[in-house]
Amino acid sequence: MIYQTDKGYSTVNNTNDNAEHVSLAIPEYLQEVYHWAYLNARNARLLDRECVVTAILWGNSKRLRQAVLAEVTAGSNVLQAAHVYGKLIPELAKKIGADGALEVIDIAPLQVSLCEKKLKGFSNSEVHIADASALGSRKYDLVNCFFLLHEVPDDLKVKIINALLSQVAPKGKTVFVDYNEPHKWHPLRSPMQLIFRYLEPFADSLFYTNIQDMATSAADFTWYKRTIFGGLYQITVATRST
Repeated sequence: MIYQTDKGYSTVNNTNDNAEHVSLAIPEYLQEVYHWAYLNARNARLLDRECVVTAILWGNSKRLRQAVLAEVTAGSNVLQAAHVYGKLIPELAKKIGADGALEVIDIAPLQVSLCEKKLKGFSNSEVHIADASALGSRKYDLVNCFFLLHEVPDDLKVKIINALLSQVAPKGKTVFVDYNEPHKWHPLRSPMQLIFRYLEPFADSLFYTNIQDMATSAADFTWYKRTIFGGLYQITVATRST
């Protein structure tokens, strides 16, 4: 159950009689920049379609989803940082199977509601409100961050990266999928710069800053980065050494 208070939003897990109430205010950047995409119910329902996601990602949605799913093993305990439009989240729930556990967090109640509907019938999954930059001490086999970093201010990027890495169990991994600097000859380089300027104002810092360089505990992980589609997208995997 989700309800609004004068301090923000609260959620209660109805499956747990001892569940704690959580109240989180919607961040200013989210209200100012992305209200149309994530806080407007009508727009969110229109955008949460795989065909739309495929168009936004220039036909690369399936390829990027598969890159994530390739890192997931059946029976894994997985944390998904933020609801993702399209097919990815139910595909994660299916991939980990009945012996796995998928936890999805999002700071926006509307996104939590959409995700709950998407995961209806998956008993291995739970969705709740949480701040990806301030997490607890629970550990996961895999933490997935799919096109979240480009949507937050740079100081919050650092907090989220380090918070997510702190959730990784020994030998576990964090997968970051996001934008990256395209090659100079890329035909979409100029159009993407315009898109970033008017719709994604926090994205271009990923062009010149590696995710690894924003991690204070980088030495505790083995890092692997590859890019696709002329460098426009990156898949960065950090595997905890011990």
